Amino acid sequence: MLAARLPQRVTLAIWLQHQLGVKLQGQRPVGGGCIHRAWELQLADGRRLFAKTNRAALLPVLEAEADGLAALHQAAAELRIPQPLAVGEAAGEAVLVLEWLQLESGQGGGGSHEHAWWQLGAQLAALHRGSLNQSGPGFGWGRDNFIGSAPQPNGWMSRWADFFQQRRLAPQLQWAAASGHQLPGADTLLERLPTWLGTHRPEPCLVHGDLWSGNASLLQGGGGAVFDPAVYRGDREVDLAMAQLFGGFPASFFAGYNATWPLPQGHRQRVELYNLYHQLNHANLFGGGYWRQAQASISHLLELTA
Repeated sequence: MLAARLPQRVTLAIWLQHQLGVKLQGQRPVGGGCIHRAWELQLADGRRLFAKTNRAALLPVLEAEADGLAALHQAAAELRIPQPLAVGEAAGEAVLVLEWLQLESGQGGGGSHEHAWWQLGAQLAALHRGSLNQSGPGFGWGRDNFIGSAPQPNGWMSRWADFFQQRRLAPQLQWAAASGHQLPGADTLLERLPTWLGTHRPEPCLVHGDLWSGNASLLQGGGGAVFDPAVYRGDREVDLAMAQLFGGFPASFFAGYNATWPLPQGHRQRVELYNLYHQLNHANLFGGGYWRQAQASISHLLELTA
């Protein structure tokens, strides 16, 4: 069934020839995607490319991903970011083509893997710090994009507290209310947020924005990579906070980050607030126990800010 939903081979082949000047030899489905279908494209010259496809209406999602990957690729010194090669529509389906990365399997602790995760954390810190050299009008991004399949509003704001309140938590809470989920204490938390974050003045770094362990990997042959971003310019702590939300990142990853660019005082107190955004997004997308988790975080944050 997967193969039947890929754009017709002849049409995809013509599209690739037009976009990249390459000849498609074959393709096969690969795992890993929860929103899009994922493919290995085999080229006549022996190279491989990675492709995502979905219905044409979701082309803006793939275009936003390509935009984010390009920005991260430009900012990264050593951290591998899959370079977007082509994005568009073929045979009525949206297509995004990326360079092929050979991901490492079995990325547990011990030995060389611990060192590799340390390096990945250090490289993320270098990306964050290096992005400060790129000019920007404040916090946000030049276009709205997506967090998973959910819309992520951006725009530009001068104060981080205002941006996180108005562009991150408020839209998720409005979405929740519109679906009948009125979360007790949510309005109070929004009111308190500018005061609570008001003394925290982060620099607007380019952040990945969706850094759970499924969007990062070690690579065969060494090094590490991150992918599937939801970029914007924000507090770098949001990436480190989300890396803790679902687990999967070893302690060596955080050690490498802090050895390269230590996090500021008080960062542990902001983790739960920053991760509330992702809990709300998961609740709005998937429901279930995520609503209880989001409510528990709101109640706990209200206790902390009382």
